[in-house]
Order: sequence, then C-alpha cells, then structure tokens
Amino acid sequence: MTALAAATDDDRPPAVQPALGAVAWKEIAHLLANLPASLFGFVWTLTMVTTAGGLSMTVVGAPLLAAGLAVSRVVGRMERARARLLLGVRVEEPSALPGPRRAGGFLAWLWSAVTDPVAWRAVLYELVRLPWGVLTFTVALTGLFVLWPVLPYVARALTNVDRVLVRVLLSPSDELERRIAELESDRGVVVDTAAADLRRIERDLHDGAQARLVALAMGLGLAKEKLEEDPRAAAAMVDEAHGEVKLALKELRDLARGIHPAVLTDRGLDAALSSVASRCTVPVAVAVDLPERPAPAIEGIAYFTVSELLQNVSKHAQASSARVEVWKSGPRLLIRVADDGRGGAAPSGGTGMSGLAERLEAVDGVFAVDSPPGRGTVVTAELPWRARG
Repeated sequence: MTALAAATDDDRPPAVQPALGAVAWKEIAHLLANLPASLFGFVWTLTMVTTAGGLSMTVVGAPLLAAGLAVSRVVGRMERARARLLLGVRVEEPSALPGPRRAGGFLAWLWSAVTDPVAWRAVLYELVRLPWGVLTFTVALTGLFVLWPVLPYVARALTNVDRVLVRVLLSPSDELERRIAELESDRGVVVDTAAADLRRIERDLHDGAQARLVALAMGLGLAKEKLEEDPRAAAAMVDEAHGEVKLALKELRDLARGIHPAVLTDRGLDAALSSVASRCTVPVAVAVDLPERPAPAIEGIAYFTVSELLQNVSKHAQASSARVEVWKSGPRLLIRVADDGRGGAAPSGGTGMSGLAERLEAVDGVFAVDSPPGRGTVVTAELPWRARG
C-alpha cells in the first residue's frame, strides 16, 4: 500500500480525451507492447527458476539462481523505464546490491543476491503479467478497428492496472531502502570512529611514551659519558632514568588499557567494570548479571561505554555515588549508569555522549539520557546480544 500511496498529483496522467491524442497513443503502444514484453519475461523467468531449481542440489545451483535474479533485476529496470516513458509512472530505482568485497565475501554476496527482494518481486511481476499481456494486446488491437470511439477510455482503464502493478511490484521497498541508508550511514560512523581512535593512539604514543623514551635514551647517553669522570653524577642520572622508565611503562599500560584492557579479555565485563569503577573519583556500585559472556565486539563496546560514562561522572557530575548495572533482556544487552549528581547532562553538551550515541547506533544500539537539573543523571544503553563463539 505504500507504493500506491506514493503516487502524487504529478504522477497522474492527464484527463482522457475522446480523440486519440499523444497520451492515448502512448497508452495504446504500451498495451500493444505488453504481449512481447510479457512473453520474454515469462519465458526467461520460468526457464531461470526451473533450471536453477533443478540444479539446486549442486554447487552451480545457487550461483546460477543469483545470476538469473540479477537478470530479473535488469528486466525490472527495463519495465520501469517503459512505464516511465509511455505511462508517465515515476518509480525510484532500487539500490544496487553490494559487490562481493563490500558484502563481506563471496558467500555473503551470494546469499544477499539469492534473497534479494527486489529481484524476487520482479520475478513475480513477470509471472503474473503473461495472461494480462495477452488480454491487453488483444483488447488494444481489436479496439483499433472496432472500438476506436471509446478506445481512449478503455486504454486508460487497462493502463491504470499496469500502473498499479508497476508501483506495487517494481517500486523499491521503503523499509529496505531506509535500512540500506542506515547501514551506509553506520558504516561511515564506524570508519570515522576507527580513524579517530587510530589518530588518538598515534598522538598518545608520540606525545607521551615516545617522548619520554627519547629523553630516557639521551639521559642514559649522558650518564655513560660521565660514568668514568663523575660516577656519583652518573649514578644520579641512572636513578633519574629509572624513574623515567617507570613512568613510560605506566603510560604504555594506560594506553594499552585504553585500546583493550587485559582484564576484559581474561575475566569478562564484571571484573573489567569493577576495575574501572575503582578508578572513579566517587564510590561506584557495580552489578553485572549475564548468563554468559557476550561476543568480544559487544563486550568491548559495553566496556568502553561504561568507562566513558564513569569518566563523565568523575569530571562533570559532582556526584557522591554512582551505580552501574548490566544485564541481558531477550536479544538485548542493557546497560544502566546512574549518579546522584547535579544533572543537566545532554548528548550535545560536549561530554562525549554524542560520540557514544553514534557508536551504539552503528551496531543497532540505543542510547538514552535522563538528566533533569539537580536530580542526577541516568544513562541507559542497549546493544544487540550476540553470544561468544
């Protein structure tokens, strides 16, 4: 019904005229072309379906079906072009299927091609149109000789059915196109986030541990030169270098923890979140109730979400306590971080919440903030549950 509702005033043909005008001749030409077009489409579709079905138990069955459905997409494009030229039906072109590389490999591409709803609706269109094509060709051809006074009205009635068929079966699915647009946007967010993380790691290495190690190497070189002429000064410089080594190791550990903490890999969310909570400036109660560990990607996103939120509590909330809850509800992993601070937090407030929201949305997650001024902040996040392994 959405395809029918998409027809606008600009899409409707002009009023019927008793004389055979240009619009009427276009409609008659469309009706006469229905028979050869429907014959070609029906024969191709029937041959493709039966051949691929007969070979479905072999290794060539699925690729042959995918190739046949790709041709059916082309046939559907030709029918949309014919309807646009002769009937004035404006139907948007569906999005193209991604190639094997973008789809994630040959098997993923093959599955998306075999289950392509646009191609299967084109197949259905070609199968149901043969009897209609025979009928419209016969009526239009006969009308040219015996029904020409009322032929414009007959042609309009018949082509209105064609318009409905094109809009219903050959128009793109609104839901599918919306989902494709969402996935393309989410892919861009993931790529941008990964690039930003790489830049952050590079900056932290360059400005932190790398600079400290360079200073350490210079200090040890000076200590080596003074070792014979002033052993006491050399010992002091070595002692200073030892302190620099400890600081460099601490910075490297912090950087590694920021990439992916070892405690998360080894012991899971409960231990990792307890470790994060212990570094918060306010007391944090942690409650993790999961029947099993989720997939590593989901577990990592959950960890960094809570870590970022607890950093916000330390820096901005002015709270006296906070609580972290993680649990599984159906096919979703739920996270709740609450504090009793000053409230007034918002995703657009520059506290990193907008970035968290984008990261969660990129994996079909949900991010919600409830932060009335003076009454604390409650952040709820949802992630799709995927079991480990």
